[in-house]
Amino acid sequence: MSARKLHLNLFVYPGGHHEAAWRYHGTDPGRILDIGFYQDLARRAEQATLDAVFFADGPSLADNVRYASRFRLEPFTWLSAIAAATERIGLIATASTTYTEPYNLARLFASLDHLSRGRAGWNIVTTGAPQAAGNFGLDAHPVHAERYDRAREFVEVVTRLWDSWEDEALVADQKSGLFADTDRIHEINHTGRHLKVRGPLNLPRSPQGRPVYVQAGSSEDGRSFAAAHAEAVFTAHQTLRSGQEFYADLKARTAALGRNPDRVLVLPGISPFIGSTEAEARALHEEFNDLTQPEYSLHLLHRLLGLRLSADELDGPVHRRLIETGGERGNGSRFQLVLDIIDREQPTVRQLLHRLAGARGHRVVTGTPEQVADQIQEWFEQGAADGFNIMPPWLPGGFDLFADQVVPILQARGLFRTTYDGTTLREHYGLPRPTAVPASPKEYA
Repeated sequence: MSARKLHLNLFVYPGGHHEAAWRYHGTDPGRILDIGFYQDLARRAEQATLDAVFFADGPSLADNVRYASRFRLEPFTWLSAIAAATERIGLIATASTTYTEPYNLARLFASLDHLSRGRAGWNIVTTGAPQAAGNFGLDAHPVHAERYDRAREFVEVVTRLWDSWEDEALVADQKSGLFADTDRIHEINHTGRHLKVRGPLNLPRSPQGRPVYVQAGSSEDGRSFAAAHAEAVFTAHQTLRSGQEFYADLKARTAALGRNPDRVLVLPGISPFIGSTEAEARALHEEFNDLTQPEYSLHLLHRLLGLRLSADELDGPVHRRLIETGGERGNGSRFQLVLDIIDREQPTVRQLLHRLAGARGHRVVTGTPEQVADQIQEWFEQGAADGFNIMPPWLPGGFDLFADQVVPILQARGLFRTTYDGTTLREHYGLPRPTAVPASPKEYA
């Protein structure tokens, strides 16, 4: 049996993941709308044999764009251009089950999988931004539980659409004149609480059978959803112990549902500040923190915790009693993560803002290439991760440092591949190609 291997994705954010990345002298804000910039990044990640590049998305404008490069690039357009510039690296796009329709989404992902010859992955989200509702004719954003209820039905519908063409349905026999065996193309005739879709999909089954199912969310609903559907899970944890708890819980939930837990990869986010010495790395981190703007940071704190503070309070303590713990905010995994930081570290307001500035609650590591590699290895070997989403503080330089200095260490330790063994994202992740499940009508209460 071959040794277990680490998985690494490049999580692409315009300019980089630190909130002040666009102000750093190593970043060129003029290129964050240049497709060539992202094609270069993807080629660089492919040279380092990473599993995938990942694009986040959201169906509304972030209300903090005044101070940071937090607009959203439409991922299918961008990843299609990246597919044409690369050959092996996976292409993971975020798409919302709340603000898209399953038939359109199934077509988009199937097309990307065909276009890339089997490299597509779907990051399934329910959308947490309430301002999105107004962009789709809704008076109010659906509540957390309602969004997940729709998501479960949505994923089943999309799966059945992807399976509505059997693998043998496309014949293309020039001699007989038979192009498609229509006995192997099926309507799905789905009628449910949220959705009604006839099908079939209007293009053949894609190279991977289905794009890889990725999920981001660590709440109770998120964990249950991931255990039932996900093949890779993006998550955020600050401590090894927290990572281990989530990892063990998710794997146990997956096994309890009769799924193979080895086929559900746990991939926390990690944002590395790398220096030739630890002191140099810390100085780099401080240089970024000095570029943060209190107006932006305080707004983020209010969005995460419901805590309204002014710039005059930056060097005072964080008063936990003032934090709004009720409603949907209190149900979120990121809310609990920030509370844990406050309880564990007792930071000042400024210190907490700097902790969040690096990667919005994902883990920031600061050190030499060896120290960064050590922490990745520890989490991988101590039951906290199957790999990581690499979130460079700035681009491209932050990723160049990781690719040039950390990846070779992981490869030398036998933890990470030196060449691709396969051509599809499923093959990179060690996941089988699923067989098509025959369509049958299903009524939902």
